[in-house]
Parts: sequence; C-alpha cells; structure tokens
Amino acid sequence: MAVQTVILPGEDVASSWLSGQANSSNTLKLGPGLRHVLPLAIISTVAGTVVVDQKKKAIWVENSNGKYVPQTNDVVLASVHHSSTDFFHCALTPNTTYAQLPHLAFEGVSKKTRPQLAAGSLVYGKVTSASKHMDPEIVCFNPATGKSDGMGELKGGMVFDISLGMARRLLMAKQKEEGGIFVLEEIAEKIPFEVAVGRNGRIWVNSAGVKETLLIGKALQESDKRNLDLEEQKKLVRKLLKSL
Repeated sequence: MAVQTVILPGEDVASSWLSGQANSSNTLKLGPGLRHVLPLAIISTVAGTVVVDQKKKAIWVENSNGKYVPQTNDVVLASVHHSSTDFFHCALTPNTTYAQLPHLAFEGVSKKTRPQLAAGSLVYGKVTSASKHMDPEIVCFNPATGKSDGMGELKGGMVFDISLGMARRLLMAKQKEEGGIFVLEEIAEKIPFEVAVGRNGRIWVNSAGVKETLLIGKALQESDKRNLDLEEQKKLVRKLLKSL
C-alpha cells in the first residue's frame, strides 16, 4: 500500500518516508515531481503529496491540479497540430511544447505505408524522450516488442479532461484496490466501451452511442471533481444509468 505525505517545492524527502528502501536490493524509482541531488538528497520540484509505493519501490509527488510535465515511459493522448518532413508535431496539453512523433513510429509501417494524420487527429502513444532542453518525443508502439499494444491513431469517441491524479489512478493495474476507482468497472456491467487513459490528464472514451459515451465521461469527471469514494461512485453510476 502507498504511503502519502504533503511536501512543498524545494523540500527534502525525509529519510523516514523511505523506510525499508535503504536495505533493499531493488533500485528506488523516482517519479514525477522529484529530483535527485548528489550524493543522497531527493528534493521536491512541485507542491503536492509524496506517494511511496513499497511494492513497486517507487516514489513520486502527486500534484493533481498542476501542469503536466512529460516523463519518459508515460502513456499520453496527443492531438496532431501539424506535420513536418519527418515528424508529426503533437499537443499534449495547452501548456507544454509540442511533442515530436516520428512518421515511422508506428507498428509495421514504412515510408510508403506511414499514416497520413491530419491536424486534429488523436493518437495514443508513449513518451520515449523528455528533457527540459528538448521537445519531448513520443512513439505509437512498444519499443520493447515493436507491437502497437493499443497505441496509434484513435478514431471516433470523445476526449474528456481529468486531473493528473485521476489519470494515474486509472492507469493502475488494480483500479479498485490500488486507486480507489470503481466507475469503469461498474459501468462495464451495463455498457460496452473502450478507453485510453493519458498520463497527461486526458481520457478517450468510445462506446455504442453519444449518450453512452457522455455518461461515461460525466461519471469519471464527477468522481474526480468530487473525490468520491467507492460507494459514492457506485451510487453515481446507478443514477446516471437510469437516465439513459
């Protein structure tokens, strides 16, 4: 289970929060909002809640209402803004620089078969490079396998904005147990749908019809905004389903 503590920018991560890590043979993984200062200091770069996950040997700062900062290996929803000779230039958020998506960064494509993405096209990809001094780069395949693994152009559906914290929770392997999210599981019993969650605070939802898609988006945004617990999420979903 993850341990959480509030921290401000510039503060050191207390060694007591890392109990059990010092003698561990596994490397501690630093996530968003933290910076390693040699030799041993770990400093917060944003205000938020420090989350320490002992099982995953990971620590990060959760800043739900802050700006998204691209991190390597993040999965993101990106909108194509324009194209150049070798890249699609994609918007991750209104506040970040355009991410570069190579024309050939899709499963099984060549120069002749590369996708022709118009401005406004939506893609689901993974951040492979992120730096203060360079534009982030994303790809639409799993670099380890070469397979798309669900990444690529997303057609149809709708995109909804959610907090960065909600995005992280939805991306957990066990949404209910680890993230306290029950909305999608509850809706899935009544409505078939598919989703793609971006760590940049966006979620794509596609269902049988517009009403169903809007219902799913509203359930997610309401649960996020009101910070509903599991029982409250269940009541919200049942109320929304009655309106269909």
